[in-house]
Amino acid sequence: MTALPIDSQITFLYSDDLERAARFYEEALGLRLALDQGGCRIYRVAGSRAYIGVCQAADARVEPASIIFTLVTQDVDRWYERISGQGWECEYPPRYNEVYDIYHFFVRDPSGYRIEIQRFPQADWDQ
Repeated sequence: MTALPIDSQITFLYSDDLERAARFYEEALGLRLALDQGGCRIYRVAGSRAYIGVCQAADARVEPASIIFTLVTQDVDRWYERISGQGWECEYPPRYNEVYDIYHFFVRDPSGYRIEIQRFPQADWDQ
C-alpha cells in the first residue's frame, strides 16, 4: 500500500498548570513556540516536522504514567547539564542502556510526563 503524504507530526500532552509547563518546555528544553492557542501551546521540536503541544486540562485527565516523550540528540550530556542546572530533578544522570543500545536520561515535566533525552550509538538507526 502506498503511504499518503504527512506534512508534520504533533504530540499533545495535558497539563494542570499550563504556565508552569510552558516554562519547562520553553526554558529547560529551549523549545520555540510555534503557535499559542490560549489553552494550548504548540512548540517546534525538529524544524517544521515535529511538534509537541501542551494543553490546559480543562475537561481532560492528565495521565502521564504510560507516556515517554523522547528527544534524540548527540549532546545528551549537555542536555543533562542544562536541565539539571536549572533545578529540574532528573531521574538519574546520563547512562548507557544495554537492552536498547542507547545513551539516555529521564526528567519529568511539571505534569509528570517522562521526557527522555537519548542518543543512538549506531549512526544508521534511521536508515
